[in-house]
Order: sequence, then C-alpha cells, then structure tokens
Amino acid sequence: MKLRKQVTVCGGAIFCVAVFSLYLMLDRVQHDPARRQNGGNFPRSQISVLQNRIEQLEQLLEENHQIISHIKDSVMELTDTGAVSPSGHLPFRSANGSWVLPFDGRPTFLAVKPQDCQFAAGSRGQADVQMLDVYSLLKFDNPDGGVWKQGFDITYDPDEWDNEPLQVFVVPHSHNDPGWIKTFDKYFTDQTQHILNNMVVKLAEDPRRKFIWSEISFFSKWWETADVHKQEAMRKLILGGQLEIVTGGWVMTDEANVHYFAMIDQLIEGHQWLERNLGITPRSGWAVDPFGHSATMPYLLKRANLTSMLIQRVHYSIKKHFASTRSLEFMWRQSWDTGSSTDMFCHMMPFYSYDVPHTCGPDPKICCQFDFKRLPGGRINCPWKVPPKAVVEANVAERAQLLLDQYRKKSKLYRSKVLLVPLGDDFRYDKALEWDQQYINYQKLFDYMNSHPEMHVQAQFGTLTDYFNAVYKANGVAQGSRPAEFPVLSGDFFAYADREDHYWTGYFTSRPFYKSLDRVIESHLRGAEILYSLAVANARHAGMEGRYPVSDYALLVDARRSVGLFQHHDAITGTAKENVVIDYGTKLLRSLIGLKRVIINAAHFLVMKNKEFYRFYQTEPFLETDDRRATQDSLPQRTLIELDPAGPRYLVLFNPIEQERLCAVTVLVNTVKVRVLTEDGQTLPVQLSAQWSSASQMSAEVFEVRGKFHQRPRRLLCARYEVITVSIKRKDDPQEVKVQMQFMVYGTRPSKDKSGAYLFLPDGKAKVLLSLSQRLYVRCLLASQEALIDSLLCIVLFHHAVVFSGVDGLSIDITTMVDIRDQTNKELAMRLVTDIQSGDVFYTDLNGFQMQPRRHYMKLPLQANFYPMPSQAYIQDSHHRLTLHTAQSLGVSSLENGQLEVIMDRRLMQDDNRGLGQGLKDNKKTGNRFRLLLERRSMGNKMMDSATNSFPSILSHMTNTFLNHEALALPVLPKRRGIPPLQTFAPLKSILPCDFHLLNLRSIQSQDPQSPSPYTAMILHRLAVDCGLEAQNLGFNCTTTQGQLSVSGLFKNLDLQLLQPTSLTLMHSGAPLANDSSISLDPMEISAFKLKLR
Repeated sequence: MKLRKQVTVCGGAIFCVAVFSLYLMLDRVQHDPARRQNGGNFPRSQISVLQNRIEQLEQLLEENHQIISHIKDSVMELTDTGAVSPSGHLPFRSANGSWVLPFDGRPTFLAVKPQDCQFAAGSRGQADVQMLDVYSLLKFDNPDGGVWKQGFDITYDPDEWDNEPLQVFVVPHSHNDPGWIKTFDKYFTDQTQHILNNMVVKLAEDPRRKFIWSEISFFSKWWETADVHKQEAMRKLILGGQLEIVTGGWVMTDEANVHYFAMIDQLIEGHQWLERNLGITPRSGWAVDPFGHSATMPYLLKRANLTSMLIQRVHYSIKKHFASTRSLEFMWRQSWDTGSSTDMFCHMMPFYSYDVPHTCGPDPKICCQFDFKRLPGGRINCPWKVPPKAVVEANVAERAQLLLDQYRKKSKLYRSKVLLVPLGDDFRYDKALEWDQQYINYQKLFDYMNSHPEMHVQAQFGTLTDYFNAVYKANGVAQGSRPAEFPVLSGDFFAYADREDHYWTGYFTSRPFYKSLDRVIESHLRGAEILYSLAVANARHAGMEGRYPVSDYALLVDARRSVGLFQHHDAITGTAKENVVIDYGTKLLRSLIGLKRVIINAAHFLVMKNKEFYRFYQTEPFLETDDRRATQDSLPQRTLIELDPAGPRYLVLFNPIEQERLCAVTVLVNTVKVRVLTEDGQTLPVQLSAQWSSASQMSAEVFEVRGKFHQRPRRLLCARYEVITVSIKRKDDPQEVKVQMQFMVYGTRPSKDKSGAYLFLPDGKAKVLLSLSQRLYVRCLLASQEALIDSLLCIVLFHHAVVFSGVDGLSIDITTMVDIRDQTNKELAMRLVTDIQSGDVFYTDLNGFQMQPRRHYMKLPLQANFYPMPSQAYIQDSHHRLTLHTAQSLGVSSLENGQLEVIMDRRLMQDDNRGLGQGLKDNKKTGNRFRLLLERRSMGNKMMDSATNSFPSILSHMTNTFLNHEALALPVLPKRRGIPPLQTFAPLKSILPCDFHLLNLRSIQSQDPQSPSPYTAMILHRLAVDCGLEAQNLGFNCTTTQGQLSVSGLFKNLDLQLLQPTSLTLMHSGAPLANDSSISLDPMEISAFKLKLR
C-alpha cells in the first residue's frame, strides 16, 4: 500500500511537470521572437496567421500527448517492478543494509515512429539473381571440364565477329600485398619501389602502354621518397590516362573480417591522399585477391562515386554457373534496396586465378605461353611444360591466331563483344626486363591483329576504366548504368572454395588475438577522432587554438594508416608469416598508444571548468590511460588507482557513443576502503570484488570497484574516489530460458590436405571437450553478478525482468579466455544449444553493416557452412530471436536446429599450400568478448523475415554498439598544485535519434598532411530496425524522426558555419545547404557531410 502511494505521488509529480512543460511550450509559441519573426508582422485581421499558430499549437499538443503517454508507461513499469527508491532514483539501502539498484528514476521511453518500422517490414525490389537461390540450385559437384578443369568446353562460330569486331583490352597490373611473406617495408624496399621506378620510365617510352595500380599505402611511400621530377612524370602518366589508380584505398581490403568503419576509413585515407597529391578521383574498383566478396563493398564504392568494379575469388561452382548463363557481368544491388539506387556494375573474372595463365582464356597451357616473363632462361617457367616464344616476324601470325582463339572463347562467357584480359601477378614488373618482354611482344601481336581486318579484332593495352567505358559504349548506356538485359544480383560470395572441398573458412578465425586488437583500436580511433574534432572546434571557439596540441593530428594520421594497413587481405585475415604479424602488431600498438594520448589531451581540455587554467605540458599529462599493454602480443593491464587517505582521486569517464548509456564501469584500487562520489557529491553504490591474479589466485593488494554510471553521449563525466567501506548486493531474477554452452574441438584430416591459416579441413564433426583444460576459463557476467565457470557445461539463465534498466542489463556478457598453445592441430569452438526452432536458417552480419540470411546445406561439406561473423549472428523462430554479439570477428555456423557455433581459436602445425609456407603456431592467450541477447517477438507480430532480408532491433543495435565501444575510465593524475575545478562535458544539445549512428567525426586534412584544415567530416549511418521484437527499457529516451536531423541544433556552444553534402570519401561535394537545414537519411544509408564548426 505504501509503495502504491509512493508511485501515485511520483506519477502525479511527473504529470504536473509535464503539464507545466506544456504551458511553457504554449507560452514560447506566443512570445518566441524567432517564431514571431517567421510569422511576419501581419495585421490581426489576417486569418492565415491565426491558422498557422493553431496548427503549431496542435502539433505541440500532439508531441506533448506522446510524451505524457510514455511517462505513463514508465510509471506503470515502475509500479510493476516495485523498484522505487525512497529518494527517487538514487540507489538506497534496504532494511538489512544491502544496496538496492532501482530503475533510473528519470522516465525513459521508446518512441519509434511507425513509419520508421515500415522499411524492415516492407517489400524489396526484385533481383534476377539471388545468391541464396543460386546456392539452393547448384549441386556443387566438380566434374572434369577439360582444359578449363572447373568449367566446360567453349565453342564459337568464326563468323560471329564479322559485323562487330571483338574489342580486347589487355590490362597490365602488379598485385602488391602490403605485407604477407615479407613485411610492408621489406616488400617496398625489395620490390615495390622498383616496380614504380620502372613504371615512370617504361610507360613514357610508348603512349600506347597502360597500367593500373591499387594500393595507396605503397604508392604514397614511393611518392614521399621520389624526387620532384619522378613525381611530375608520374602525375603526367596519370593525367594522360596511361596509369589508372583503381579503387584507391589504402589497401585492397579483406571483405570477410573487416568492420565497415575500417573499410570506409581506409578508403577515405587513400582517396584523401590522392586528392591532395594528384587531384584525381578513382572510377573503378579492383579486388582480385580478397578471399570471397561482401555485398557491403559495392555499396561503399557506389557511395564513393565509383561507377564499376571487378571481383575474382568466387567459388568455382558459382563461376561456372555464371559463365554458363553469361551472368559474369551484373548490376550488384543491395538486398534491402527498394529501388535501384545502390546498383553497381560488377565484372566477375571467370577462371581460377588472376595470374597470366588464367586470364587470357580457358586453357592455362596456352595462356602461359603468353606470359613473357616466363621466356626460357628466366627464373620461372610454365608448369604445363610448353614455354612462351618471343614474337618475331616468322611466328607472329601463328602466335596471334592462337591467342585470338583464347580471347574469342573467353568473350563467349560475356554479353558484350568487349573483352578484359588482365596481364600480371604478384609483385610483377619489378625488373625493367619484364616491362620490355611483356609490352614489346604484346605490341607486336596487337599490331598484327589490328592490321588484318579478316581477324575482326581490335586489340590494345588499356586501363580498367577503358574497358568499362567500352562496355557502356557498346551497350549504348551512360557510365555505371545498367546495360539492357544484364542481370541484377543480390547477395554475397561467401564462402570461397578454389578447388575440390577446399573452403577458405579457416581465416574467419585465424589469429583471433589480432582480430580483437584491431577492433579495440578501431573504437579508440573513432573516439579519438570525435574528441579531437570537438576539442579543436571548442579551442577555436574560445580563441585558444594556439594553446591546444593541434599537432596531435599527426597521431591520428599514423593510426588511420596503421588501422588501414591492417585491413589488408593478408593482415586481419591472419594469413601472413609470423614475423609480418609481429610487424603489424607493433604498428597497431604504437597507434593505440598515440590514440590514447589524443583522447587524454582532448579530454583534459574539454573537462576544464575554467579554460583559463588550461595548461598543456607534453611531458606531464593531466590524465592516465585506462589500461596499458606491455608488448604488441600481451593482454591489457588496467591502470591501478592508488588511493591515499590524504585526499581524493578523480576519474574522468568517456562515453564514445552518441546515445546516453547506463553502464557498469570497473576500475582497480589498492584498498577495500573506498567510496565513489558523483560530480555533485552524491554517493554512488559500488560492488567491491577481488582481483584474480590467476585462474585460482586472488590478489591481496588489488581490488575491483564496479559502479554504474549514467552517461550522456560522448560525455566526459567526473567522479571522485574517497576511502571508506561499502558493500553491494543484488537478487537474481526468475529464469525464463536455458541455453547450454558447450566447448567443442575439431581436429584436422589425416590425409595430405590439412587445415591451415586459410583452409578449414576438419576430420569430421566436433568432439565435446572431455575435460576443461587449465587454460580455458569462461566468465559469465550478468549485471553485478559474476561467476567463474569451472565445469564443462555452462547453463546460462536469461532474465526477463531486470532489476535495473539499461542496455547492458538486458543481455549476458560472456568473456572467454582462450589459450591453446599446448594443443596440436586443434580448433576450439563454443557451441550454444537451445530449443529455438530455427531449422536450417541462421543469420550473420556482413562487416557490421547488414545482416545476411544463411542456410545450412547438407549437400555441402561441414566447413562450407561456416561464415564470417564480424559483429553478430542470430537464430530465430516465430517466438524468439537469440543473438550472439561479438567484439571480434570469428567464424560462425549453425550446424543443427537451435544451435550457434563459433570457432574461437585454431592451432595448426602445417601449411595449407596457398603460398604462406607456415602453419598457425604463434597463438596467444586471447580474450574473446560476447554478449548474448534473447528477444521475444511481440504478441500479434509473428511475421518472420523475408527470405533475403533481416534487421536487428533497436536493442540489438545498441547492445552491439555498447559492446564494441566501451566507456573509458581515465584517472586524473595527482598534482602537487592540486586539481583545478572540473566539469562534465556534454557536446550535444540533444541526443541523436536512436536509429542514427555517428560513424565518425573526422578532422579533414589540410595541404600539410600533419595538420588539420578547419573542416570536419561527419559520417552518419541510419540503422534499419526490426520493430517486431518486444521493446525493452533501454535506460535512455529513444526516439526516431523519420530520418530527419537538424545539424545546426546538434552541437552545444559551437557555431555551424558550413554544411555541405559530400560523397562517402569526401572527394565529390554537393552544393552547401543552408546552415539551419535539416538533413534526411533513408534507412541503411551512410551519408557524409563536410562541416565547419567554430
């Protein structure tokens, strides 16, 4: 009864506040000078003004009605749970002295407009080719196809080209891996610099010679070492169309394990470098070596204003099917696209490899004879035992006819009488001799073909865009447009197999330590970019730019490039040699240290209450980092806060995401006598725990303090630690669903072909781990309850009614510490077994950007059913969805109804014959972090996803964001002169709509690459949301706005002086918008804007 009275009083008070707010809003409509100005100074008699004001009042009343409705719901929720504290929202002690954590006292509501739910439930534009259907259709058998072993015999009528000659574009290229067998720097010294030096000389010898180049990481390094004459010669070749920069990313990114933040960032870094140094914009994408292709890539390239793209590593059965239906060129459309705005023209190479024997036509024995680097006397030869012959007058007719036959056969697989013939391989053209061998011999063949009209062929060297332009011209369409009858395709190209049952699904997990480290650094990079941009803008606004360490920009550039380098398809994949992995790790650690410095310096400036007291000393930082890593391959050690009775220690918390969050923050202290105070002096309840120095030992000197903080977006919160004793306790909630967690082990085959860095070739089904090794520990953490699981199976209990609100309270945190260094040829998996009736369907994400439905096929080998999981995977039925969120990219599958299975680490003692020459024997002790989220479909909403689309809920999106962007706890270092007054820094006037994600706020380069311009790139992603799952209390007010956002009303204490839409990589700018304009984003879209903030 007493509780009900309290709730009634609380509800009444809230209602009074709401009514008073409405009164103030009505008053504002009458008296606001801005509104009066907008209305104009009209006579009273004019009815239109009255109508205008009445409409405004109606709108405000409707908004207020919604707010009161949400408040009412929140009060009812408080009544249901009974979690109302005597003091409102602060934690309180119960009668027995235990701390109780109530719901956050402020009412929170979820107000997703119905229109914002329609996208996920709506219909899609139909694709001609849906990859899920292709998988269902194909047998995935492997009959011998003759000279084209994985294909079929190709025949043609010699008269086919009489009316329209075959146009052939031979495109010389050199595939330069920024690290694989050698380190990035060693490759540059030994090979790449010579390729580029020879290019400048050899292309200039004949204007008919062409070349393409992809990796800007290498190109920029060469440019920095080249003299001005070489630079000018290279610029002339590019502007003259002899050399084309394709894709233009920092690297040719992997497409399986990478997160879309890093995919975009390395593309921006490459394009910004090109814009600053060469003034050019790439037109065509070139991806010949990533091990499978993601649907995210064509979307990003399209939004960067590229018009065409090329891919190569696709399952041989799919290549054969596409070749037989002449579908190797298609418009690649996003499966969620309701129209055709995401269509990207894509060319798929038809044969086994991108090397010369597999690019001129279907017969590698013949094509190898036209790789003139393999002329007798050289270091490499043709495995088919027929060497190339130098082209001379006596044999040119026969050689040209033999080559033309291959060209014609290859062209029969495409719809246009225009043919692309790449001419290159890994690190080719590093010797001047090869430039002569290839170009001189091919030019003789071209001259002969072109001078004999009866051959009906026009052959030449070309760039990739030369080829695509010829295709568009032949079909009578504009660049990037769909030629008539060309198919539209939706879906992706995982998993990749190059031969037999050799599926490249092992690299989805290989070297998980570095996959995890990469994501930690990406989160730090994003946080540092945002804080730096805000700090510099605020320093400019306060006229203190000269006192702020703007030179930290160089640390951001270094980190962008290190992270960009690691997205390379032999880096994040875990498929490089051990010494190369160490080199990547060293670069990443250096960048992480630099990023922490950027964050600390920005936080120092922003939390100063009086900026006049701000002093920056390079050698005397104001804040400490939250943790430290001793070496590139060691786990982080959290910073110990040493408390002293003489005075308090201060802590700054940084929330790097754009939404408020209620989260648990853990710090280490040196005493059990500790009290935590908020900025305004109120005591916060904390849980004091022992710190485990090992799996079975507790430390007597170090203790964990876990407190729950409410943080605004990108807020820097100040808290204070003092010495007294405190205890905390929580009661469990009733169990709703059980999930069994099993740890499984795969071996590798006894045959010659075994698993390695790339391939997963298991020896059969996984076996249950018979005994839990001393090296495997699982910690299941729910709210403030923590337990070390020491039995084989972990039964995880889901909680429906959570005692405190907030995203973190609605899912289970699972951390696995994996160390398999004492194993031989073993792969460790975590399997979740549930009673969800998921059948053979499961869902995995592509690059953290979109969800892709998958199907488990019995007709495929076990290893073919694994897919990359960069951020999440789920199974569902008509009642529930169970999502496993991950903080690192790993391989995942659902091999049985109701199961999800993740490969957590792999230790393999041998090479898998894909060129690496090593196994995976450099395993580290690795912490894998997950969150397990169970959601119930709302009553009356049993609609399942369409066959081709699925979207996370708001809660699921938030859970993933919270997991991947942890709040940073930065202790203030003790100062002899005392700590100046600090205050919370909250940069946003209002929170973003909760279906908006601020992907980055990136300071744009000036002409000096080490310093920023006055401009900032704001990159926004509007999330698509499944509203069919029950809404939960997220711990903050969550509203949507049908994709509308007012940028001028976003940042507190800063003036918006420019708002300009740009392409994704900032190279193509639209007309500036009025500064008070609202911008609009459709669901799933990523948009970039150039801002000037002061």
